[in-house]
Amino acid sequence: MRIERLVATYDIDVVYRHFPLHPDTPEAGLTLEELFAGRNLDVPRMQAEMAERMSAEGLEYGTRTRTYNSRLAQELGCWADGQSGGERLHDDLFRAYFVDDVNLGVVQNLIDLVERSGLDAEDARAALVDRRFREAVDADWARAAELGITGVPTFVVGADRVVGARPYEALERLVVEAGAVQRTS
Repeated sequence: MRIERLVATYDIDVVYRHFPLHPDTPEAGLTLEELFAGRNLDVPRMQAEMAERMSAEGLEYGTRTRTYNSRLAQELGCWADGQSGGERLHDDLFRAYFVDDVNLGVVQNLIDLVERSGLDAEDARAALVDRRFREAVDADWARAAELGITGVPTFVVGADRVVGARPYEALERLVVEAGAVQRTS
């Protein structure tokens, strides 16, 4: 993937932040047709284009039919960042949403993913129920609004940014212009 290639090539740190993509989506989710209603969009064509972009990155993309509220998944991601081996959960969340069409707005679905990741399901459930990471996600959402970010992915380095699923060269230019140094080994 592009980000891993950048990290391998340049001495940079990558920090992922959360973004409120469709935050008003109800817990049951919406069909993609409902989500895009009135916008004159060809959902099957959009799906095909997304599958093509994902494939170019070496990622799977299923034929998901719904969108779900990702707020709790974002809070769970913050929890996972503090766990040994927590990075695997991010991959599992991605797969659950984009490949397996799992509703990430349902706590038990999230806990099932935590268990499959080999992490502490009881602590994860407590973090979700107690909303331990609500403020961290709120801060990310506020920062996105402050920066004028309106979509994902958005790559920010200093005052500069690249928006959208752009080629590797666009991301490389962003980090090089910000002063990133190429790794020597």
